[in-house]
Amino acid sequence: MTGRFPIEDVSPVVSCGRYPAKAVVDEPVPVSARAYREGHDALGCNVVWLGPDGRARPFTRMRPGEPGQDRWHATIRPDAVGAWSFTVEAFSDPYLTWQNAVTKKIAAGQGPEDLANDLAEGVRVLKAARKRVPAAEVARVRAAVAALRDGTLALPRRVSPALDLADLLWEHPVRELVTTGETYSIWVDRQRALYSAWYEFFPRSEGAIPATVDAPARSGTFVTAMDRLPGVAAMGFDVLYLPPIHPIGRVNRKGPNNSLTAGPDDVGSPWAIGAAEGGHDAIHPDLGEPEDFRDFIAAAAEQGLEVAMDLALQCAPDHPWVRQHPEWFTTRADGSIAYAENPPKKYQDIYPLNFDNDPEGIRAEMLRVVLHWVGEGVRIFRVDNPHTKPVDFWHWLIAEVKKVDPDVLFLAEAFTRPAMMHGLGKVGFTQSYTYFTWRTTPAEMRAYCEELVAAADYMRPNFWPNTPDILHESLQHGGPPMFKIRAVLAALLSPSWGMYAGFELFEHVARPGAEEYLDNEKFQLRPRDWAGAQAQGRSLAPFIATLNRVRRDNPALHQLRNLVFHDIDNPALLCWSKHDPVTGNTVIVICSFDSRTVQWGNTTLDMPALGFDWHERFTVHDELTGTSYDWGQRNAVRLDPYLQPAHVLTVRRPVHHAPDVPAAVQPAELTVEDIPDDLSGGTAPTAATKDDPRWTS
Repeated sequence: MTGRFPIEDVSPVVSCGRYPAKAVVDEPVPVSARAYREGHDALGCNVVWLGPDGRARPFTRMRPGEPGQDRWHATIRPDAVGAWSFTVEAFSDPYLTWQNAVTKKIAAGQGPEDLANDLAEGVRVLKAARKRVPAAEVARVRAAVAALRDGTLALPRRVSPALDLADLLWEHPVRELVTTGETYSIWVDRQRALYSAWYEFFPRSEGAIPATVDAPARSGTFVTAMDRLPGVAAMGFDVLYLPPIHPIGRVNRKGPNNSLTAGPDDVGSPWAIGAAEGGHDAIHPDLGEPEDFRDFIAAAAEQGLEVAMDLALQCAPDHPWVRQHPEWFTTRADGSIAYAENPPKKYQDIYPLNFDNDPEGIRAEMLRVVLHWVGEGVRIFRVDNPHTKPVDFWHWLIAEVKKVDPDVLFLAEAFTRPAMMHGLGKVGFTQSYTYFTWRTTPAEMRAYCEELVAAADYMRPNFWPNTPDILHESLQHGGPPMFKIRAVLAALLSPSWGMYAGFELFEHVARPGAEEYLDNEKFQLRPRDWAGAQAQGRSLAPFIATLNRVRRDNPALHQLRNLVFHDIDNPALLCWSKHDPVTGNTVIVICSFDSRTVQWGNTTLDMPALGFDWHERFTVHDELTGTSYDWGQRNAVRLDPYLQPAHVLTVRRPVHHAPDVPAAVQPAELTVEDIPDDLSGGTAPTAATKDDPRWTS
């Protein structure tokens, strides 16, 4: 920092500026700093921000925050992908100093003689201002100078033209004693880095034919998997994530349900990468040829889907790298290569890479592999277990890839210690899996989301209610309502969310003693009757489509930093909102965490966070039911898990008085005491699995 005014605690800054903060194109990025000065003269602050082209963007003045805290705030909206920089400047503002002094002295009854020096100072400041304001405004400034000099005018008329320039000179200030702070960086991604809806399926299961007595099972292909693309697109997803598509090792291949013995027809885990047919740059021959993969990507794009590819830097024992580069692996005392372990789990079919024996060789090969798939049209990678590889390797690899194509995105699948998860976000990962799955009470979810919002400058969450590895007990035992509840929470709390195929069919049967699916698709083909399930009403697909439609139509839901929680007097309910000040779009959500019984609650909304004054009323429209309500700060809600486990409310219009309420608008501000006894409890099956035809094994 150079200059005379202190500039401290600048934000967004990651690890003291070691890493760039994150944003996406057109995202409102809050910039703040603490700046102060001696005495009573006015201080001003502004942000200088430069785009990837090195061109300065429009002058952005910062506004003071809470009085007495000396905290200054502004919002910038980057308009291009790439490396941006910003610098906070502090300056003496002689116009504000003059304005404050003159208004106070006039209010105290001082006359022209007392203000002679102040009037002369005003002339000096405005003469300097003439060089800074737009050409169309110069005449106004000259007129104000003339008025200040005109001793024939009454004092109010002499100073009024100058005081009327306050807004103009706020945007185009006279800046003296300018102090320049440190320069910090922001990496700006395309919008999908922040806002996306992911769907995961195994191409080999789509169009697969199960084994019969007369014939072995037959894998699905990229060609047969294309038939599933319209169904995924109809649910409103925009990213289609594929588990590894490479050849699968035969040595130590796992059988069904992770068994150690595989039969001749068992397909093995896609994460056991590499065989005689090739390694990380090859395609499993059962799925098709490279041309088929390119056709699949093109077909997905026609449906509005971008294909994300799994990047799992590990090998099957028969991967070509094991033979060509044994130094890339860890050799045990008995001379064998160490397989992956996460005690008590053992992965005999996977060899981890050792990044320390030949770091330059491994780095070069991993970069080659990633750029190979970038060349095939892949711009999103879901990275398997990045926390088991060196952090500095990811910092290097992601930066090198973005030099070639800055639009490439990386999702970190790292369910590990918070420091590592946050560190991966800092070094360049675009998004991260989270602990969302294990936050199962409103209090836990609120605290966790507030933690994520606090880290929004460098870590973007992606909420998944299930994965091939994870079937939480809440889904195992919560019944179909819990699937709706978890979908609402994932889709509307986070701007990015995803789900693994089968969620929409309420798949819930776990392998005994494990938090994962029975007959796990990681180890066997699992074709599903999508059309039949939907025709029989056993599919959550229409509900998922509604959630993704609400997300798409409401720009407030495309952001993370604007997540605000509101008080509600029932600990089984969670209330939150997202407000976009640019468009005025506001969404309020109240969601039950109870999948078995009706829950009532009374809200206490933070009205300014919604863009309203405390006394105002407004209309909300429930996007799940089509019903509208007249709301204010305090409102009663009733959530029935079998009929409607959540309110998803878009704010339509303010209501400034109490007119006759149309039939379609139902008043909702009442307390539980106002509800008849026969409605306050509701009814629901005592067991979620008892009578619901959708809840089948």
